[in-house]
Parts: sequence; structure tokens; C-alpha cells
Amino acid sequence: MKLDNNSVPVVILKFHHGSLGIARSLGRLGVPVYGIHPQASDPTLATKYCKETLIWDIEKQPVAQSLEFLADLGRKIGRTSILISTSDATTIFVSENTNALSEHFIFPYQPLQLVNSLADKKLMYHLALKHNIPAPGALFPRSKEELMEHLNTVQFPVMFKGIDGTKLKMHDKPKMLKVDTKDELLAAYAKWEDPAEPNFMLQEFIPGGEDSVWMFNGYFDQNSNCQIGITGKKLRQYPAYKGATSLGICVQNDEVDQTTRRFMKAIGYQGILDIGYRYDARDGLYKVLDINPRIGSSFRLFVGTNGMDVARALYLSLTNQPVPETAIHEGRKWLVENQDLSSCLVYRRDGKLTFGEFVGSFKGVKEATWFATDDMKPFFKLCNFYLKKSLGWSSNGKNGHHI
Repeated sequence: MKLDNNSVPVVILKFHHGSLGIARSLGRLGVPVYGIHPQASDPTLATKYCKETLIWDIEKQPVAQSLEFLADLGRKIGRTSILISTSDATTIFVSENTNALSEHFIFPYQPLQLVNSLADKKLMYHLALKHNIPAPGALFPRSKEELMEHLNTVQFPVMFKGIDGTKLKMHDKPKMLKVDTKDELLAAYAKWEDPAEPNFMLQEFIPGGEDSVWMFNGYFDQNSNCQIGITGKKLRQYPAYKGATSLGICVQNDEVDQTTRRFMKAIGYQGILDIGYRYDARDGLYKVLDINPRIGSSFRLFVGTNGMDVARALYLSLTNQPVPETAIHEGRKWLVENQDLSSCLVYRRDGKLTFGEFVGSFKGVKEATWFATDDMKPFFKLCNFYLKKSLGWSSNGKNGHHI
């Protein structure tokens, strides 16, 4: 596809493997892309589709300094640019500082209250119930005493799950744990919960494999109309059983599609959306698990038959160009090579993946995260990272960071 106007630059707040997909998707259309990331050594920054990469940690630096950094960047670019946030923390940062950022950047209007109500698992749970969207049952104990009160009513196994993912990341805590007994739950609570700032919930465990996890990826305009919406499901996750998509497939699911469109219209949502459901075979309902009010790292799974994705839809919409309709590419697969290999070793160890199934699972893969024949440097840098890691050292003199 081609753009009538590709002159408006894009600034990506924080790079990761999903951000690499943004740079490639827009860069291939001739859009100038600027990438911001805390670590200069990150392999994603090697992409040729970034006009410039800048080193700054939006999530950890003082807000005033980050605003000044972005203002300097806006003045340097010399024209209004599109700002794309790629994490909950940067999305909240943009919502909290809309007025200051609007001097140099454009982005969908997302009120802070709405962003918080979607990113926070407790608020999201109550918002879903308010709009008659099925969700797994949940409890939110504010103390050990409250936990003990509910202990005899909890159905095991249960998910011990973080409420605010940003806080979890700051304190290096797990996003979720599956606990099978009362003793395991009490041990998890004692180890991970902070009684002064409760941030864990108990969520109903829904049985089923990875392929019971469904996703919707879409873009909603200023009137909360869905300009592009594609559904799919996870085939494998990283970490195994409980993480992000490492291998996914596009499959039409009308119920997930219509439920999401109705939900977002009701709450007046604007911008890119990444939302996950789990199918509960016990009652036949698709229950919402997570709502990301931003672009998701797996967005390049959801590419339409004409090459449209949510990053391109956002760009067209914010530059006042028509967003062409697209159709789902049924059966399209997308892969995160390094993460999927790591998960496959776990599935294989647990007797849930044969070698034949492993090989056959790659049929239909149309795109990989790292390997791209027109942009090989990120892939080579990733390979170099793992080579050094296997030798016990990295370019920064430490044991290497997570990729």
C-alpha cells in the first residue's frame, strides 16, 4: 500500500520487539520514524527504518525532564509529529501530560481516568461488569485478614494476579501465578504482596490451553468507530502457559469482534486497542482478561489482506487520510523467534509438544519479529546477544538484559 502523505514523522516512546514492527510497518511506507529507548545496546534500535534513535527512559526519569526532552526533540524535528506509546507507563504518561505534549505532538485523546480504568485490572473488572462484558470471577483482598476470610470459598486452582502492571515492573514482581492449594496461595501472598500497597487479586482460573486465549486488535477513531478490527488467538505463549503471544494465528471470531466494538463504543474509547479474552468451555462465554489501551507487541499478527495494520490506521487517521477497509487474512501466523523457541523447550519438557508438532506449527507463518530480509541488523544483533550470553558476558559487561 502507499500513502498520499508520508511526511508526518512518528516518535515511538520506548522500543521493544513490538516497536520494531511499528518502525518497519511505517518506515516501509517512507514515514520518518524516531525511536526512544533506555538502552543503546538494544537490538531493536539497529533497524534501518529508524531515522534516529535516542536514549532516554521515559518511565524512570522525572516527568518534567521527560517533557523537556520531548519538547527538545519536537523542536529538533521541526514539525508536529505523531506520538505512539508502547507500554502502560508511557500511555499513562501521555494521558497525564496531554496539554504539554500537544505543543509538538498529535495522538488520540485518551482521558487519564479511562486509561487507568482499562490498565488497572480491578477497575477494568468492574468496568466490564458495568457494561455486561463477561469476565472471570475475582476477589481483591486488601489485607491478609480479608484473604483469610475468603480462603474457604476460593476454588482452586486460582490465579494470583497483579492489578497494576506498572507497579509490578517497578518492583520486579511476577504478573501472575497459578496456585493450586491454600498453602501455595498463602506463600505467594507472603512473598509478593505488600500489605501497605495491596496490588494483587485472585482471579478465577479458566481451564483450557493457549488456543483458548483470543485477541482483538483494532483502531478506534475520535467517534469510537472501529476503523480496523481483526481477531486471532494464541497458539503459544512466552513465558509458557501464562505470557504474551509467541506464536499466534488470525481466525475470525464474530463474538469477540462484536463484543469489543460494543464495549469500546459504550466507553467512548479512541486509539489503538489490544484486548484479550479466554473462552470458557464450561459456560460458552468469552471472558475479558486484559485490556491494553495502546498498541500491543503482537500487532503485526493482525495484518489485513491489503497490508493494513493498526499502526498504519492510526497514521492515516491522524494525518486526515482515509483509512481503507480491509479483511482478515485468515490463517496468517506471526512469530517471536527467540521467545517461541524458549517456550517450545518448556512444552516439549512437559510432554505437550512433539517434534512433528513443533515443525508443523510454523506452516502459515507470514512474518517473524526479528528476521526480515530487508532489515537484517536487528536479527544479527539479537544473535550476537545470545552468543555473548552463552559465553557468560555481554557488551555492557554484565550478564545481559532480557530480550
